[in-house]
Amino acid sequence: MSASVRLDRLLANLGYGSRREIQALAHGGAIRLNGAVLGEADRRIAVTPDLPERMTVRGEPVDPPPGLVLMLHKPLGATCSHKEAGPLVYGLLPERWRRRDPALSTVGRLDKDTSGLLLLTDDGALLHRIIAPKAKVTKRYRVVLARPLRGDEAEVFASGTLMLDGEDKPLLPAALTVEDSRRASLVLGEGRYHQVRRMFAALGNHVEALHRDRVGGLDLPGDLGPGQFRRLGPDEVARIFSEPV
Repeated sequence: MSASVRLDRLLANLGYGSRREIQALAHGGAIRLNGAVLGEADRRIAVTPDLPERMTVRGEPVDPPPGLVLMLHKPLGATCSHKEAGPLVYGLLPERWRRRDPALSTVGRLDKDTSGLLLLTDDGALLHRIIAPKAKVTKRYRVVLARPLRGDEAEVFASGTLMLDGEDKPLLPAALTVEDSRRASLVLGEGRYHQVRRMFAALGNHVEALHRDRVGGLDLPGDLGPGQFRRLGPDEVARIFSEPV
């Protein structure tokens, strides 16, 4: 059974304006449901995933209701934290989406100098499910190094004994695949602070470029350019929790 919400509350929570502004939109005939004008802002609306197919605001499909999951190709230079200076990943989204309630949040973070696949959602339960250690959601990173690999990195990373500077717990085993002398991919089962960079630093190397292209069984598609995003369907969300093919 679908939940129902007053029209003015629904659209205010989706960032379309205050309740008074939503009332003005309704009275002005700017909101339609199944092709018919919705003139009463206090009417209760069934909130279902297909709402954008049924409702329009100013002639455009209404934004997706809560339960939104996005895949964003995070560009270099954008930050995931509101506490850091510089452009934010949220600035890549439509301005209205930044006023949504519940708010969109990043699922984990990529630092300013890392590009690639970033998930965002307003579903708190899903967010915590993805980042929970018991979910064992892996991430794959493409790495470009300042110096040639020395040859034993894969063995050290897979051992489960590597300690990072300032920590007292060894890292979980990680899988390194060498592409050439200075390029590799690394699959992690955890996400400590600047982990990939610190892992290579522990072995005397420096990461020059870092790009995440996979979360769980979900790959960043080649046609999604830096700064672009798209909504994920249920099947794609399920792939986050599946093993990579």
